[in-house]
Amino acid sequence: MLNTTLPRILLSGLLCMSGALTGCARDIPVFVPPDQRPMENNQRPWPKNQFLALAYHDVEDTDPDQAYVSVRTEHLKEQLAWLHANGFQAVSVDQILNARQGGEPLPEKAVLLSFDDGYQSFYTHVFPMLKAYGWPSVLAPVGIWLDTPAKQKVDFGGKPTDRERFLYWRQVSEVARSGLVEIGAHTDNLHYGAVANPQGNQQPAAAARLYDPKTGRYESDEAYRARIERDVGSITRKIRQASGKTPRVWVWPYGAASGGALEIVGDNGYEMALTLLDGAGTVDGLMNTPRLLLANDPSLRNFAGAISNMQRDHAMRVAHVDLDYVYDPDPAQMDKNLGLVIQRIADMQITTVFLQAFADPEGDGLARSLYFPNRHLPMRADLFNRAAWQLINRAHVEVYAWMPVLSFDLDPALPRVERWDPETGRSAPAKNQYLRLSPFDAQVRRQITDIYEDLSRHAIFNGVLFHDDALLSDYEDAGPAALAAYRAQGLPGAIRELRADPETMRRWTRYKSRYLVDFTQTLARRVREIRGPQIGTARNIYALPILEPESEAWFAQNLDDFLGAYDWTAPMAMPYMENVPHDQADAWLDRLVDTVARRPGALNKTVFEVQARDWRAGAGHGDPDHIDAHTIAHWMKRLQLRGARNFGYYPDDFIQDEPRLEIIRPAISHAWYPY
Repeated sequence: MLNTTLPRILLSGLLCMSGALTGCARDIPVFVPPDQRPMENNQRPWPKNQFLALAYHDVEDTDPDQAYVSVRTEHLKEQLAWLHANGFQAVSVDQILNARQGGEPLPEKAVLLSFDDGYQSFYTHVFPMLKAYGWPSVLAPVGIWLDTPAKQKVDFGGKPTDRERFLYWRQVSEVARSGLVEIGAHTDNLHYGAVANPQGNQQPAAAARLYDPKTGRYESDEAYRARIERDVGSITRKIRQASGKTPRVWVWPYGAASGGALEIVGDNGYEMALTLLDGAGTVDGLMNTPRLLLANDPSLRNFAGAISNMQRDHAMRVAHVDLDYVYDPDPAQMDKNLGLVIQRIADMQITTVFLQAFADPEGDGLARSLYFPNRHLPMRADLFNRAAWQLINRAHVEVYAWMPVLSFDLDPALPRVERWDPETGRSAPAKNQYLRLSPFDAQVRRQITDIYEDLSRHAIFNGVLFHDDALLSDYEDAGPAALAAYRAQGLPGAIRELRADPETMRRWTRYKSRYLVDFTQTLARRVREIRGPQIGTARNIYALPILEPESEAWFAQNLDDFLGAYDWTAPMAMPYMENVPHDQADAWLDRLVDTVARRPGALNKTVFEVQARDWRAGAGHGDPDHIDAHTIAHWMKRLQLRGARNFGYYPDDFIQDEPRLEIIRPAISHAWYPY
């Protein structure tokens, strides 16, 4: 995460001598009067055109089988009755699409009921209940399962299942004619897990590029598109024949989306795509509609709690994990290491992992190899795919791919960020920070974009964390491409002139800050085009541009830019890294949180990362030392008491149990009581 071996450009003295620190030094959390405290989303008025989508599967009278995500019949009756009694109103796809087009708004507490896979119980159990309420729903069958002839077994993702468990197309036709049931598509024959990496992990066939163990190759773009086009075309024809209508709702198997497949789905006329993400849906984001999965046959109490939680702002609790700790030349040892990490994260009960996708064994922040197949750098190991998938499915966390923005060791002929030396008047590749490629060069941008595309093709993940290497100092970039870009913006084409007066310096600084933001947003767009619109974004920001806004000139980083551009802004809330004395760390953290909090709603989009290692050089600080877990836990509690909702730490050392799990877990876990 950090360039720990080279001098840093931070002026830590500005932080330590600030008089504001001494005024905050007492260990007293901020007090906010009750009428000024932020309200949870579920306590606010229902937003216009918001709806909750519920994902049901099979319904059974007794012993609901979780292989089919079944709920008990009595529980479904109780849940529908609870929704009705509490003012919820089931809405149709027509109502949602009409509201999107500016027609009548959705009612408050709108709910979209959906039933996946195409079980016989929809016809025998669910449909009569819907008719009694007059409530619409979406039924999304898997085409190949309903095609199975009578008295043959259905291949239910490799599990032979009695044919009578599933609907027949004639029944689909009947419920479609009722006017209450919209027939959606749950693929024709892609509801299964397929081998998607060299380690043999099975991943959703509709969302993953298949891996061929015989050839050692992943599926090509052309082969993937052809496979998806065949499936979408086939299920669309079957539904049109059964219902008399072209289907409009696409339902992702396992909730796993793909941007490439979504483009094909849209080209075939679909107007909604349902996932299994958390949260409420809106008419402005129908191709990425979240749903609550009703699994494990929830009791009414748990059901009501889950409905309430769908409307809440969910806190992020994050561990920042280096795959360099996991990597080992021995595949067996590497797999063992990965198992230890996954178990540790599962035991920690957090929400998110920022997972390293590049290799940095030398600790200088320069990506000389990557943990996924790509076009431009060596692959140290095909590890990110497996690690991300295992963390998502075994530790039940979201995974953000932690990636550099500029610090890639690409062709030496490509231009690097250059620093102008005011003493000599000469420019040379900057070496007082990360060794970075110049973002103003078109070929650099193209190759970095290629790397992000390759990451997206070869793994399933939830978001991207842009590394802290995306910065430019007040003497950078002085390369020819950068100077030409400045001139194109009406700025001087020489660093001495750019620094000559405050107004020109301000314009230059703002241009560089926005340029870096725009480049990362371009990378995010390309990732979403391949992986899907569900991909979140986060970006690390140094503390000083937050605490001393004029220092934007030294970083080309701006808090307000970040809050507007990314789903998450991730300040490095690392007092020792900024040479803050131990006895002033609390006050420094207070000031950091307070500065962010002055922007309305900013704390809901900010995740503070504290440090687990002490990188300071000098006496007693040769190699980076682990910071005591009690100190880390105290910092997290301090952040929370000051008003921070989202926080985490970097790095996690699973090998040495640092920070110690039994100490850190109560401070960071989203499941610990009191939360």
